[in-house]
Amino acid sequence: MGDHKAIKVALVGNPNTGKTSLFNQLTGLNQKVGNYPGITVDKKVGRAVLPGHRAASVLDLPGTYSINPTTIDENIVLQSLLNKGGKDFPDVIVVVADIENIKRNLLLYSQIKDLEIPTILAINMADRIDKKGIEIDLDQLKKELKSEVVLISARKNLGIDRLKEVIVNYQDLGTAPMARISERIDKDYFDELKKKFPERSIYKVWLYITQLDHFEDLNKEQLDIIETYKKDKTKVKRYQHKETIFRYQQINEILKKTYKVDKKKAKDLRSKLDKVLTHKIFGYIIFAVILMMIFQSIFDWASIPMDFIDAFFARLSTLVHTTLPEGYLNDLISEGIIPGIGGIVIFIPQIAILFLFVSILEETGYMSRVVFLMDKIMRRFGMSGKSVVPLISGTACAIPAVMAARNISGWKERLITILVVPFVTCSARLPVYAIIIALIIPQERIMGIFSLQGLTLLGLYLLGFSMAMISGYALHKTLKVETRSFFLIEMPDYKLPSLKNVFFTVVEKTKAFVFGAGKIILAISIVLWFLASNGPASFDEAEAVFEDQQANVSNQSSSYEARLASYKLEHSYIGVMGKSIEPAIKPLGYDWKIGIALISSFAAREVFVGSLATIYSVGDDDEENSTIKQRMGEEINQETGKKLFNLPVGMSLLVFYAFAMQCISTLAVVKRETNSWKWPMIQLVGMGIIAYVASFITYSLLI
Repeated sequence: MGDHKAIKVALVGNPNTGKTSLFNQLTGLNQKVGNYPGITVDKKVGRAVLPGHRAASVLDLPGTYSINPTTIDENIVLQSLLNKGGKDFPDVIVVVADIENIKRNLLLYSQIKDLEIPTILAINMADRIDKKGIEIDLDQLKKELKSEVVLISARKNLGIDRLKEVIVNYQDLGTAPMARISERIDKDYFDELKKKFPERSIYKVWLYITQLDHFEDLNKEQLDIIETYKKDKTKVKRYQHKETIFRYQQINEILKKTYKVDKKKAKDLRSKLDKVLTHKIFGYIIFAVILMMIFQSIFDWASIPMDFIDAFFARLSTLVHTTLPEGYLNDLISEGIIPGIGGIVIFIPQIAILFLFVSILEETGYMSRVVFLMDKIMRRFGMSGKSVVPLISGTACAIPAVMAARNISGWKERLITILVVPFVTCSARLPVYAIIIALIIPQERIMGIFSLQGLTLLGLYLLGFSMAMISGYALHKTLKVETRSFFLIEMPDYKLPSLKNVFFTVVEKTKAFVFGAGKIILAISIVLWFLASNGPASFDEAEAVFEDQQANVSNQSSSYEARLASYKLEHSYIGVMGKSIEPAIKPLGYDWKIGIALISSFAAREVFVGSLATIYSVGDDDEENSTIKQRMGEEINQETGKKLFNLPVGMSLLVFYAFAMQCISTLAVVKRETNSWKWPMIQLVGMGIIAYVASFITYSLLI
């Protein structure tokens, strides 16, 4: 088979060129997501099989408009392509371009070509050439660009085999620079540079001067030379401007010979759809209807699989409890591990449905219209239009949403976005919302169409988003930081969603949520079980004490075993902890058991349901297959004798979780992004106070 070494391939391209679709086509499910060393930006790497059974390691670099970085994501692209000794340095680069925006895409291509690394231009969405009235002379384009050009459609798997053949034969590709900027800007200046760095490409040295602040592969003497050139900032800036102008002049000349668009032949519905979907009135109405449909589906479609999962874990817990010998292992598995895991697995259907719809909206190009639509609103609340992307990302998880704020150039707008993103309802809140809504909101429909439970969930999402806006406005008025930034959003064409991309997105994000949360939940479930099954020294004599107390009690409505289990739970370690904080949470309508779930859910919001499932499993000696929902619904307030989870308590909890910062991981990321503990602590305390006060008001009004 010859050389068994995997070919290192880097995918580079502007946002919305279909780079991720190509990555999925090349790698399938044989991919993994990690982080770049020292930073929290996602790093996607996959394995591909090429002709001749050659293996390739494919790196999907963040989307960028050029290798003149203005954000952390764009800087990663530059670092990866300049650090020749680095782990991610590619053997060959595939620049992914969009057939409709090829002029802008070629700016990035021309810069990468000048790095003198084997480069391939993959022009994507080739299946829409006829529909858009586009004519392209591929042979002439190859000649002008001095490289191999492949027409592909990543969505329809067209041209992928040809691209793989070119990648295998990357060593045959020419590495001559395309633009030769040194000859067009200042020949003497660049000739002098070449003499001082003879072993490096002249454009790479130019990037050292204009872009980077640290250089891993330069010695002290070379660093001093670079610093000398960097000092003449006026000249550097003027030459950068000349470089951009020259590149676009060259690109225009190339496209005149190779690329034509006949709008008369185009069959484009984009402009007609944009007039409706971005309309100043109808655009918002359509967006609201789409959101309503999504939340309606989350409850309606997920109810059957959720009921099945809930009943399955209840039966499994009972089966284990009756099959294994009595003892600690039996109790640990049946009362700790199984209910804890069941408390998160039950919500996989709802989370998958949420990610399904978000993925479809992104794939169709509609999400970019939402960003554009919301821009004017965001500016009134002290945030950039770019803040919409982190806020929308926050519906999945606050952690990547906080990191997405890196694309906001203004520090004040970026800081405000980071601080308010956790108010947006994330998927971790969904399990809490779903179980409580199911307990307190009846399964009724308004006008025979809209589910009351779905509308309640929509209301909670709007509540979180509204608080994010209000907090943003308050921070905008109080933070004394002068800043100015500009909003740029690309409006991609509408297209049918790729089933493959949607599938990969749903699987990847659902798996990340379940396994990421599952580790925390499993650990906390075991700890909670131990604390609930053991207590102080007097706990060992609990049965005797209980018998003495119950000797003269008549008319008990529950069994002896159930009352004993409840007594032991109340006098366990966790019971003592719960009782100690009960006075603080009692005004909100909560008892000590809910207090324990609140404390444990500081690790992650979704732990709340799993914690209650574990606590109620330990405190319930019922041998029947009772589900999590049933156990919570049957819980009785010891003071009133009525159901604990009634409307006032349920709404109080929903409001609390809508506002509270119950996520240690998010706090850690905020600290990392702001480089200070000041802001996450302000975030934690501020959101906690808002949550407590809002819950107190809600409970007081409804009781």
